[in-house]
Amino acid sequence: MFSPLEQFEILPLFVIRYGHYLDFTLTNQTVFVFLTLSFLVIFFNSILKDSDKTLFIIPTRWQYFFEIFYNLILAMVVDNIASKNSKKFFPLIFSVFLFIACLNLIGLVPYSFTVTSHFIVTLTLSLTVFIGINIIGFETHKLKLFALFLPTGTPLPLAFLLVPVEFILYLFRPLSLAIRLFCNMMAGHTLLKIFAGFAYSLMSISGIFFFFHYIPLITLIPLMGLEFGVALVQAFVFSLLSCIYLNDTINLH
Repeated sequence: MFSPLEQFEILPLFVIRYGHYLDFTLTNQTVFVFLTLSFLVIFFNSILKDSDKTLFIIPTRWQYFFEIFYNLILAMVVDNIASKNSKKFFPLIFSVFLFIACLNLIGLVPYSFTVTSHFIVTLTLSLTVFIGINIIGFETHKLKLFALFLPTGTPLPLAFLLVPVEFILYLFRPLSLAIRLFCNMMAGHTLLKIFAGFAYSLMSISGIFFFFHYIPLITLIPLMGLEFGVALVQAFVFSLLSCIYLNDTINLH
């Protein structure tokens, strides 16, 4: 792999096509999505008691790790969704956080694939959340949901200007969510690949230049730590913005 961008290439592993319309090709991207879902299922089963599928009173190490994120996301949902029924949206936000965090973290494993480094994946995630938020909004307010595009107290002459602007900004919400996650993951992994490739190039040169490969190699250690933090932070930011958008939809400003 000579290009830092080769790591983002989607490769077909098993091709099944029927005619021009049905394509069931299995790619490396699909494999890592299923691996992530499988990991989450195994993880949840491992922290539950086999008898009644509940958590242990005295938490295990994995349960303690799980409860940290559980309490973090629960506090975020309660603080950012101003509703007495805010906790009922916790499963949605918590599932989104765990899924994106796992996709980001699995991409840090050597020779793996970063699913969230592709814009189509992050756009699909953001559109799914966005459509769900709008469904909740219509169930709550019916046609009054359109009042979201007209802030309270706006003079009538300004309404003709503000409504189109608010509507366009509203439509760009899923796009901003997708671009933020996609750009951060792609940029971080590209930087790691550049430093790793630079170290490998120096190792292949004989003489005194061989010893200089330790500089980019050592630099990779803090960069990996930084990218680990970015993977978690981006999952948290995605969940936080989803909470804010959900709050706007429920409370209409």
